[in-house]
Amino acid sequence: MQHLEEVRNILADVLSLGERKHSLNEGTILLGNIPELDSMAVVNVITALEEYYDITVDDDEISAKTFETLGSLTHFVEQKLSS
Repeated sequence: MQHLEEVRNILADVLSLGERKHSLNEGTILLGNIPELDSMAVVNVITALEEYYDITVDDDEISAKTFETLGSLTHFVEQKLSS
């Protein structure tokens, strides 16, 4: 996962996680585990990813599974970049 570090940094910036970002790894559970990640934050994270990677994410592409772990979110971004 070549974009893991970038996605982690974007997530940490949007959620203002500070030093807690260093504890995030590929298997880190996101939804239900990070209190700052509520429905509005999900929208903000998607917007930040779209801007950073110059991708477009449609509403029907996003599910709870996308935000299950940092790895699943990174995998989603990498799929968008390859299409």
